[in-house]
Amino acid sequence: MRILLLMRLAEKLVVKPGRAVRLQEFDPDLTPGIKAKPDMDAILRETASKMATLQYLMYAEKKRALLIVLQAMDTGGKDGTIRHVMTGLNPAGVHVKPFKVPSEEEQAHDFLWRIHQAVPPRGDFGIFNRSQYEDVIVVRVHGLVPPSVWKKRYAQINAFERHLAENNVTILKFFLHISKEEQKRRILDRIKDPQKCWKLSPADFAERKYWNDYQEAYADALGKCSTDWAPWYIIPANRKWFRNLAVAQIMLETLESMKMKFPKPSFDPSKLKLR
Repeated sequence: MRILLLMRLAEKLVVKPGRAVRLQEFDPDLTPGIKAKPDMDAILRETASKMATLQYLMYAEKKRALLIVLQAMDTGGKDGTIRHVMTGLNPAGVHVKPFKVPSEEEQAHDFLWRIHQAVPPRGDFGIFNRSQYEDVIVVRVHGLVPPSVWKKRYAQINAFERHLAENNVTILKFFLHISKEEQKRRILDRIKDPQKCWKLSPADFAERKYWNDYQEAYADALGKCSTDWAPWYIIPANRKWFRNLAVAQIMLETLESMKMKFPKPSFDPSKLKLR
């Protein structure tokens, strides 16, 4: 892990607050700081072991929570990231929430209502597979609400995330950035693979014609909603191994920076006698 500690991937991949984003300027094939694929199995085993220890410490401390937000174009690798990076964590303390089309009940509330209910409690990890950002991306691309509505949501999301951060929820947001060509390759691979083709739907093909619209919508969301309290990271994700490495390393660096401590016993164990 020494090479990873020197790389400081968080600093390389974070979207600086206030910076306008043009996704055309970010190469999804990049592996910044790494010239050749390392032994990913060994790295992820070591990272997973350290994260599991810190997860237990967070659970014992019960003072904070960690929320991971994953966004990507279709086939971008959200499920794969969860499967590979979170391996080794105690599933009892990890809450994975996929956000799909809002239900009738959810549509009867403000767009953040269903999001707030899924925020992990103190002591636990939460993982959002899609998130509140669908309400400034999908609704924008498909014109589901007028611009006068979705444009206000950037500030509302920032305020919501600041509220969470001020209540000890650490937020890490990862945009898994793939190219249009890589998406096509992955869709074709799924068509050929009987274990993966079930994931496909006609929408996967129809949505590709909105590629440029989605890129513009994501760029605005990344630029307007990367803050000191809830940063966005653009993860080059054409190479799955680098995607997993980057997310795992940034998570580990964040957990280590919390300087968590085990709570003291509520009694003096030395005064107890076992019979």
